[in-house]
Amino acid sequence: MELVVLGLGSNMPLVRHNDKALQPEEILGRACEALSGVLKNFRCSSVYKTKPRYVENQDDFYNMVAAGEWEGTPRELLRAVQKIENWFGRDRESVGPKGPRTLDIDIELFGNQIIREEDAVNPLYVPHPLMNERQFVLIPLLEILPDFADPITRQPFSKILSTLSDQGVELWKHCKNLTTANRTQ
Repeated sequence: MELVVLGLGSNMPLVRHNDKALQPEEILGRACEALSGVLKNFRCSSVYKTKPRYVENQDDFYNMVAAGEWEGTPRELLRAVQKIENWFGRDRESVGPKGPRTLDIDIELFGNQIIREEDAVNPLYVPHPLMNERQFVLIPLLEILPDFADPITRQPFSKILSTLSDQGVELWKHCKNLTTANRTQ
């Protein structure tokens, strides 16, 4: 079992057929419910409203971090989270990597493993190569795992966060847990 940390983000509603649109914050809640079924000892942070980075001409994002224990391989976890992303309307073909999306789930940490798998279709890099420059990952990560450190540099994430300039990350909703079941399967 490995303790894994996932970063979740959404800034587009999901519309299916004649159903009421799911707003980004609702998508995050339902994604957490799905993740609680695949990760043991699941927990999640509060939700943060975040100014877009990289591609700024888009709606603000809602971001959070989830953590739990995973029994399989990193590649199996990637497949599991991509299945959840797809269920919530993620379309990698039509939207660029940093553009608007209904749901994005990144594997930020997989225990203390350092993974660099070059795959043309689905590369896997853990720790996530951009996590140390993203307040929208580090702030919620430290909320639920305050003593964690970067597995590469061994530098505490709290110290890394203190070096970043303000990126427009604001607490949107305190959450004890967004899931209906905090499972220990």
